[in-house]
Amino acid sequence: MADGGAQCFYCRDDLAGKRFVRNEGRPVCVRCHTKFCANTCHECHRAISVETKELTHKNRHWHEDCFRCAKCYKPLAKEPFSTKDDRILCGKCCSREDAPRCHGCYKPILPGSESMEYKGNSWHEDCFTCSNCKRPIGTQSFVSKDNDIFCSSCYDKKFAKQCFSCKKAITSGGVTYQEQPWHSHCFVCASCSKPLAGTSFTNHQDQPFCVDCYKSNVAKKCAACQNPITGFGKGINVISFEGCSWHEYCFNCKKCSLSLSNKRFVANGKEILCSDCGNK
Repeated sequence: MADGGAQCFYCRDDLAGKRFVRNEGRPVCVRCHTKFCANTCHECHRAISVETKELTHKNRHWHEDCFRCAKCYKPLAKEPFSTKDDRILCGKCCSREDAPRCHGCYKPILPGSESMEYKGNSWHEDCFTCSNCKRPIGTQSFVSKDNDIFCSSCYDKKFAKQCFSCKKAITSGGVTYQEQPWHSHCFVCASCSKPLAGTSFTNHQDQPFCVDCYKSNVAKKCAACQNPITGFGKGINVISFEGCSWHEYCFNCKKCSLSLSNKRFVANGKEILCSDCGNK
């Protein structure tokens, strides 16, 4: 503004032909206005001259060049902005401020980015990793143990029992034989490879056999009936004499068929006789 005959209210300089402003109706030269009347920039704390552009928001004032995002310092004079805790923020930084923090890297998880949630915590998808192999879990199944997260493969290798036969992890089920863990499909007959889990079997020289294979391939034959002595069913007791074996119920006098179990007997060649028949 220029006015002939006016004087600056503060310095009394003649304002004729000069630029000045009115403050509360009083003429003030530009220099005195900057010194006594101008608003102070909220950012740099210097007076905002009438010769520069001033921005105002909620009774605070800025030079145009000082009106920037409090975090990334992006100029905001011509950009949309938000306020948070009296700070001026650009849209991107405001989103970061409000975004949940990743439980892995502690950086914000921005809207629209891939993330995982587990037990009330959030992760970037790439930060939700196995504690052992460090690979992202993604859509795989996982197991939590002592506040650590493991992919199924690493958990099995690290914590699951190892099959005595194939040395691989037993993830479910399984059987125990001679205090060793086995997969059900690995616990098989040593002769025919028939699965033995849930069936009757017997042991010979630390190897498991199904009943049929034990009878035909391993068990001794009864000297009387020639059937295998398996230890199953009737007559589980075995009587042995001079390299021969009998079912207990087959160990009878050759002549009178008297049971000789727990009795005195006489050997007559290959024949076993009771005392009475042996003395005749």
